[in-house]
Amino acid sequence: MDAGIGGTSSRFSDRVHRLLERVEHRCATTRSEKEAAYRLRYEAYIRQGLIEPRADGRLYDEGLDDAPNAWITLTLIDGELASTLRIHVAADESTVLPSLGAFSDVLMPRLRMGRVIVDPTRLAAKLEFARRFPELPYIALRPGWLAGEYFGADYGLVSVVEQHQAFYRRAFGYESWCEPRDYPGFNHKVACMGLDFSAHKERVEKRYPVFRSTWAERQALFNRRPARQTHLPAFPEGWLRAMAG
Repeated sequence: MDAGIGGTSSRFSDRVHRLLERVEHRCATTRSEKEAAYRLRYEAYIRQGLIEPRADGRLYDEGLDDAPNAWITLTLIDGELASTLRIHVAADESTVLPSLGAFSDVLMPRLRMGRVIVDPTRLAAKLEFARRFPELPYIALRPGWLAGEYFGADYGLVSVVEQHQAFYRRAFGYESWCEPRDYPGFNHKVACMGLDFSAHKERVEKRYPVFRSTWAERQALFNRRPARQTHLPAFPEGWLRAMAG
């Protein structure tokens, strides 16, 4: 996602802000919205050679996409779907996190300590929007940053292919938590990177004001009651932090 990204000048920041005025973030709640996300994922991952072709032309993760602690976000520009990002939030070892499949030895000790981890995965963008807007990576990643603040994250987590590590390190300050490994369903090795959210939040938002948000925006995006009865009711902002003690 970082290929062709410009610098962090005020001119670039201004462009990102102008683009943000045309952006809407929302969660996929209907079947058609979720299917749009699955198909966009597939198109993007096939284009990058990350997965093998599938007859149905969609990338759906059973047990992950429908988990009670999962939010599938959609980013629209001028009303058109431009990107999608799935977000999982966990504060104990019994909660589903996609990255546990490859990095359980790295993540479990932190979860056992009750640390709140926000795990954004399945980032995908439409090629036409990526070409038109070099600022799109920052906009596409924004829901994950909002989740970090909303849920009082200790750590932001990214599981990325090797060649994308430099972007996350440079733009946010993510650190490698282990060497790249084989990742289920991927044709490339994947690195697990973590960010101390509270330690980096102020610096990142000063450098990239686009990641700032209002309480109302975060509430509108994440404060929902799951469709089926779960242990994750619709608490106000910071509820996961309070539960974790």
